Amino acid sequence: MPARDRRHAAGERSVSAGAGGPVVNRKNRKLSARGAQVVRETKETRIRVEVDLDGPVCSNVHTGIGFFDHMLDQIARHAALDLTIEAQGDLHIDAHHTVEDVGITLGQAVAQALGDKSGIARFGHAYVPLDEALSRVVIDFSGRPALVWQVAFKRAMVGEFDLDLVHEFFQGFVNHAQVTLHVDNLRGDNAHHQCETVFKAFARALRMAVRLDPDAGGAVPSTKGTL
Repeated sequence: MPARDRRHAAGERSVSAGAGGPVVNRKNRKLSARGAQVVRETKETRIRVEVDLDGPVCSNVHTGIGFFDHMLDQIARHAALDLTIEAQGDLHIDAHHTVEDVGITLGQAVAQALGDKSGIARFGHAYVPLDEALSRVVIDFSGRPALVWQVAFKRAMVGEFDLDLVHEFFQGFVNHAQVTLHVDNLRGDNAHHQCETVFKAFARALRMAVRLDPDAGGAVPSTKGTL
């Protein structure tokens, strides 16, 4: 059986950097200097996140929640990350603990990957449309956790996914990445479109903020000298 078919038979899902491009072999591949792995275990969930800010653009996400996986894939693709997320949670109760804990663990991993944030742009922003929907996200790696959330979904659910949990995901990320994050859905009639524009705009803003700024001279982007 070809390697690609063996991966599919084993349930592995990988998104390569470009359409029709090579599938990245994730085994035995070292993280770059701006990479981190975090494992979080509680009585409710076990989450493993591996993120590389400078690796090949690749998504390998398995949370057991189909729509959530789709949104996390958007982050990997549009933030240009090498991202692995493996989650086992108490889905027999609901998805709350799993979604929130993925946000927490992703925030911790991004914070570790950035270290003292020397040389990064620090700020990022993006507007992203999808048909009738439009969202704006602004992020600051300030060391000051704050989430300003102006999103009113037109429906409570997309399929079996409770859209209230989107806020919980971002709150977990904000608290543990220690960022200021403003999220505004400016318009939209389709809840799926609204949600997808939020995740894509977040990803694009994240990509802008974590990039290495050639004009920064490797300095921490703050007059305080620390973030």
